[in-house]
Amino acid sequence: MTPTNASSPSTTLGLYRTMQIIRQTEEELARCHQRGLIHGACHTYVGQEAIASAVCHHLRPEDVVFSTHRGHGHALAKGLPSGELMAELFGRQTGCSRGRGGSMHLFSPEVGMMGTSGIVGPCILQACGGGYSFKLLKTDHVAVAFFGDGAVNNGAFHEGLNMASIWKLPVLFICENNQFATEVPFAYSAGNPNVGSRGVAYGMPGLTVDGNDALALYRVAGEAVARARSGGGPTLIECVTYRTRAHAEGMGDFTYRTREDVDSWKHRCPIQRLRSTAIEQSDATGADFDAVDVEIKSMVDAARRFAESSPLPEPVTAAQFAYSERPRTSIVPIQNGRSPSPAREITMTQATHEALSEEMKKNPNIFVMGEGIGQRGGNFKTTAGLYDLYGPTRLCDTPICERGFVGLACGAGMTGTRPVIDFMFADFVLDSVGEIVNQIAKIQYMSSGRLQMPVLLRGCIGIGHSAATHHSGNYYAMYAQIPGLTVVVPSSPYDAKGLFKRALNCDDPVIFLEHREILNLKGPVPEHEYEIEFGKAAVVRPGRDVTVVALARMVHVVLSVCEELEREGISVEVVDPRTVLPLDIDTILESVKKTGRLLIVDEGFAPCGFATDVAASVADRGFNDLDAPIKRLNGLFTPTPYSPPLETAVVPQPKAVAKAIRDLMAE
Repeated sequence: MTPTNASSPSTTLGLYRTMQIIRQTEEELARCHQRGLIHGACHTYVGQEAIASAVCHHLRPEDVVFSTHRGHGHALAKGLPSGELMAELFGRQTGCSRGRGGSMHLFSPEVGMMGTSGIVGPCILQACGGGYSFKLLKTDHVAVAFFGDGAVNNGAFHEGLNMASIWKLPVLFICENNQFATEVPFAYSAGNPNVGSRGVAYGMPGLTVDGNDALALYRVAGEAVARARSGGGPTLIECVTYRTRAHAEGMGDFTYRTREDVDSWKHRCPIQRLRSTAIEQSDATGADFDAVDVEIKSMVDAARRFAESSPLPEPVTAAQFAYSERPRTSIVPIQNGRSPSPAREITMTQATHEALSEEMKKNPNIFVMGEGIGQRGGNFKTTAGLYDLYGPTRLCDTPICERGFVGLACGAGMTGTRPVIDFMFADFVLDSVGEIVNQIAKIQYMSSGRLQMPVLLRGCIGIGHSAATHHSGNYYAMYAQIPGLTVVVPSSPYDAKGLFKRALNCDDPVIFLEHREILNLKGPVPEHEYEIEFGKAAVVRPGRDVTVVALARMVHVVLSVCEELEREGISVEVVDPRTVLPLDIDTILESVKKTGRLLIVDEGFAPCGFATDVAASVADRGFNDLDAPIKRLNGLFTPTPYSPPLETAVVPQPKAVAKAIRDLMAE
């Protein structure tokens, strides 16, 4: 239990000890940087030690911390051993991120340190995700976001605080206002330079505290933690402080601030201030503090020796942990072909709804977030009726803040729940691409597999209904360039249900893209539960003369001309990859070996697209099996127009597909 008396010797010595661990570790790291032991950046926490020490003193091991690029102090205060921190900056196998992170990407979930980020702002959203997990799991755990003053001018700050407020999440938002965002003065960059005063605008307590006063911070943080644990919701605490070393070691420091300013803040050292105050106001003696200094000096020396002597990671492990290596727990049968059992005819929307309903019934840790997915049931009825079964926490309507709730999903995935993000149209979620690409896709890798990321992101793609350019995007090729993601693009109700079930039972993040124009397409779906494995293509129609690879709606466009071509003596084999990442190139190669010809029909754009990748892979591995050049038929390289004849002109149509096949046969 945390002592209630902030001035007791045990409290002050405990705070002092943590502050000395941070200070001495950071000063040793600065010396190691000068020696060339640190290969990349080194952002020290010198001058700000009181903040992390005071806040983390109230946290339990099961409470979680999300941090920013200047996160050494937060990690150490949460319990990370100095040796593991140093080893990480030295790029060693024994580092807290096993050499994958360095100064700005520190992971130690074993002590509740859920990661630091080189991007400003995500930690705010991820802490909301941790808080949301704790709300769903009905625990009294607390999530803490540490961030600098620069983050409060970022959209993540607004979206995160607003979400935490409306859902009363158990989150502490700790702004470490060291008065410069890299080299930009906060007084210049903020229309309202009082961060603490912003709390009231979000319906939460907002306080401004002297960030160099450890005891004052200890009292304020204790009240905020107690409030969060009791269901009172979030708190914003601005800690006014100063970093007394450069933004990062080796950077120039006096082009944007003066030596006099830095020296004046050094004289306001939080460690010396705590020591002096404690000796004046309690029974603690100078000898007590001297003993701590000596103890920590010995510990840090040993930590540096440990880090220096630790081995470097093996190069063969460089790609390890991009995807989960944890054994699967699902017992649902895997089916990659069409089911031989009797089936009903249902739509693609009904198929995914059925999959979601079945899994939510089995797994209470699944929750869905999106705009209008609660009582309304979703824009495309993706969650119809589920709100009545599971309530507002598991079917959570969100504000229009895609970056916010996608970033929240990242934190939730790290803390024991399984979020499903329904973003309606794929165009909308582009506001959150940074959270997907820089955070969700990389967490498992940066944590060396100690954190899973079971996040399912679903929404509509595709051109149709005169939806124009902001509701018609096809983005599977873009996401397929990102290691760590799985990109699913189903073409039938059968595939949609099996792939959706797979996504709800895997530990990797999945982008599930559903073509709007085939949502109401009916097809056979067996009543029994099943999954379809990612990276296994389907031969939708066997043929002899030409292989056509297509996705989503284009599968049906191609199928619509196959009988006509068959009457002309052209036998078409249609291959649907089902997933763009991973891509089952082996099935495509097997088909091309049989037919000798390949056409890829893709609604998406040609440059750097899905069709380009398939063509290059087949040319690389199956060139000797080709009897003719590989051909591609893509949508026009243009934003999507509104007027029906213009819209039709930008999408591959059946006549164009038939002509492309005939032309290929004539080669």
